[in-house]
Amino acid sequence: MAIIVNLDVMMAKRKMSLNELSEKVDLTLSNLSILKTGKAKAIRFSTLEAICKVLECQPGDILEFKNDE
Repeated sequence: MAIIVNLDVMMAKRKMSLNELSEKVDLTLSNLSILKTGKAKAIRFSTLEAICKVLECQPGDILEFKNDE
């Protein structure tokens, strides 16, 4: 099983760059990049909430569960 991070998809839909999102969410570029590439092991609810507010989306728009079977 795997959690897929679709942050890049939502950013593209909102025509927002990583730099712009980083400034609005108040996260470092490196932390956002780790999240965007799916290398993050965890995400705080406060971070997820901030991203959802800025991108005007739901957590399910960013995170997706895929069964490996």
